[in-house]
Amino acid sequence: MGCSKWRAVFNFGHLKAQSKLSVFLTMIIIFTYLFYCLSGYCESLPRPVYDQQTTFINKILGLNDGLKQQKLDPHKNSSPGSVVRELPGFDSVDSLLQGNDNELRPDNNISIANNFGSKTFPQAIIIGVKKGGTRALLEFLRIHPDVRAVGAEPHFFDRFYDNGLEWYRNLMPRTLESQITMEKTPSYFVTKEAPRRLFALSRHTKLIVVVRDPVTRAVSDYTQTLSKQPGLPSFQSLTFRNSTTGLIDTSWSAVRIGIYSKHLENWLRYFPLSKFLFVSGERLVTDPAGEMGRVQDFLGLKRVVTDKHFYFNQTKGFPCLKKPEGSSRPRCLGKSKGRPHPQISPEVLLRLREFYRPFNMKFYQMTGHDFGWD
Repeated sequence: MGCSKWRAVFNFGHLKAQSKLSVFLTMIIIFTYLFYCLSGYCESLPRPVYDQQTTFINKILGLNDGLKQQKLDPHKNSSPGSVVRELPGFDSVDSLLQGNDNELRPDNNISIANNFGSKTFPQAIIIGVKKGGTRALLEFLRIHPDVRAVGAEPHFFDRFYDNGLEWYRNLMPRTLESQITMEKTPSYFVTKEAPRRLFALSRHTKLIVVVRDPVTRAVSDYTQTLSKQPGLPSFQSLTFRNSTTGLIDTSWSAVRIGIYSKHLENWLRYFPLSKFLFVSGERLVTDPAGEMGRVQDFLGLKRVVTDKHFYFNQTKGFPCLKKPEGSSRPRCLGKSKGRPHPQISPEVLLRLREFYRPFNMKFYQMTGHDFGWD
């Protein structure tokens, strides 16, 4: 009888010790898990692994019943905060972290500012034109310390408008209060819906249009397409609907883009002329510093980009940026820029120039600037 009593006491003590050990190990697991999550480790894990960890910790905390009642979106709420908020004694993850969860993951709400600035919609956009010199202008502008620009063309107002404004803003670089955000998409200028869509976002956006002799621009456009499609028909066959009558085919995009006055009319329905700056593609080659001075003035920037930043590349036939400090070579645009144009009949070019003349004259009148293409 005595042995049985001592055996029962021993078993009870053994079970009690096991229980304490189990609780101790569980607490170690919980706090180790929380330490890694709050250090950002969980966010860097592949999603399936992270979800398994979340499920495991919820089982330990006895939270499964609550999760069944409220099915959480794994991409929205599977975060350290979704676990910590369920812990007793914590109202939110903000009580544990400096700042909030959105600042830790700026891709969720990119309007939130942090030490590196904030993502905002562009205050200025280069809206056109294709093969006018837009890439060169953007690269020249990016030298300026107060300009931050998207590298790739977003195509939001023509192709990806249905993706929504937050998608568009998320493409933007972070800027400080003293800096401006920019993007370039040359096809905006010839897209019918673009001015209405941009106006709905902001009527204060500054608009830059780089224009070039429409005949030269059409040939450059054709040259670019030909490099991608070697079997392309001749420039002449694409230019004319009927070579005998000399009727120009305005449905061909290489021709249609150069009717600047018609495209500008569409934009002036929404934005006043004061919101536009028309940059000469020719002068951007012959006098890049001069044109950049006009651009910087228009954007309200100090004239930082000057003639000291440029040199003329004889091989390419256009200006390049001088070697930046700490760099081994100067910066020129890629091999796709400055391609040699194919030989085109002077008669074809003359007919095309005659076609553009009345549109050019109207464009000069609308902008108050003679670009000297005729």
